[in-house]
Amino acid sequence: MTPISVFAGRKVALFGLGGSGLATARALIAGGAEVAAWDDKPESRDKAAAEGIGIVDLAQADWGGFASFILSPGVPLTHPQPHWTVGKAKAANVEIIGDIELFFRERATLAPKAPVICITGTNGKSTTTALIAHVLKSAGRDVQMGGNIGTAVLALAPPSDARIHVIECSTFQIDLTPSLAPTVGIQMNLTPDHLDRHGTFEAYGAIKERMVTSADIAVVGVDDEPSKQMARRRAASGKPLVRISGEQPLDAGVFAGVTANQGKLDTRIVEVKDGKPRVVANLAGIGSLRGSHNAQNAAAAFAACAALGLTAEEIQAGFKSYPGLAHRMEELGRIGRVVFINDSKATNADSTEKALTSFNGIFWILGGKAKEGGIESLRRYFRNIAKAYLIGAASDEFAGTFEDDGRVAYERSGTLDAAVASATRDALAQAGDGEIAVLLSPACASYDQFPNFEVRGDRFRALVKALPGFESSQA
Repeated sequence: MTPISVFAGRKVALFGLGGSGLATARALIAGGAEVAAWDDKPESRDKAAAEGIGIVDLAQADWGGFASFILSPGVPLTHPQPHWTVGKAKAANVEIIGDIELFFRERATLAPKAPVICITGTNGKSTTTALIAHVLKSAGRDVQMGGNIGTAVLALAPPSDARIHVIECSTFQIDLTPSLAPTVGIQMNLTPDHLDRHGTFEAYGAIKERMVTSADIAVVGVDDEPSKQMARRRAASGKPLVRISGEQPLDAGVFAGVTANQGKLDTRIVEVKDGKPRVVANLAGIGSLRGSHNAQNAAAAFAACAALGLTAEEIQAGFKSYPGLAHRMEELGRIGRVVFINDSKATNADSTEKALTSFNGIFWILGGKAKEGGIESLRRYFRNIAKAYLIGAASDEFAGTFEDDGRVAYERSGTLDAAVASATRDALAQAGDGEIAVLLSPACASYDQFPNFEVRGDRFRALVKALPGFESSQA
């Protein structure tokens, strides 16, 4: 825990008593603050009260007595309309902040130069966060990882000069962190997302750009135009900048290698300094870092870890031992040359696109509750599909897409259990050499058959592990 001493002896309002909210309340109380907490859910209030956290109906409270208001990042600050507590706080001229803001204020008091790496972006931020933390730990550093991934930031050990915090930041969290000031701030990419909470793409991008402008060292992906513009503005400021790419060579920065004859991405990570390129890492044979999207993730991780003093050799060793994240292109194991990949986290076509670019000859399990647009945007990758296995509510829609296209053989499996059995049978019967994949990458929400993508992925893992001859890739 990081006790928050900066509000010692003062009264603080807090709304939202989920995991991060409870951690925030505990940290404030441990630091000597008086907490007035509320949640719209009675069961959440009861759980907090059982821990001794003060429960106060903020609809009836005297807001003039609060030094600050801590809002859960899951609660609307601006769109589609501000939560009722936001109006109360603004009417009383009480600042509205979040738990990561509390962390940075405590850091400023305890250890202002304590190393902190913050990661944001529309896609890839969780993998990049986990990869950076793993590389640093494997090199013997004292590392704390959390924020939007795993552990709430205030449940982590306090900042110190000898400890590195690696924090994933959502846009909602950045919006509540006016004192954001990471040692290394990483902006991965920017595509439209969460516009219901931010109103416009421009507003969404402006919040992300605060990671670029506030960092001592900014690491910026330049594979999309909005992020490229952010990098140009950062460069114009004269502050340290490292550009990264998973798709193109750079005159300066870190990028995935490009072969000379075909212009295709290979497995090398190249750093260019003073106009001189050198290969600093290689992702060949690292199943947890397949695909161009992971090349960008690895480039970002290299840039961040190198900025904190790690050698290329230390970073490469960390890459090799990285186990990957559950349900995100997770290599489960093999039967002969057939590899089984759990990508249950791919709940829309954009996420599945990354999986379809990572293999040829894919036996693809997909379906569930379809998102708008279905899999129409994936047609250009159908050439990589050996056969598709449809499950859940989207089966009719996706069958229609395959029929219209005419290139993909498919089966209406109905359930995940049936799809795994059929895909495994067909993959093992495939003649030839080289690796082929049985891939669960649904391009759909899970809610028609499973409560969430984690349960769906866990079921896939259990089914695969029960297959005769299966050899696990996991420890």
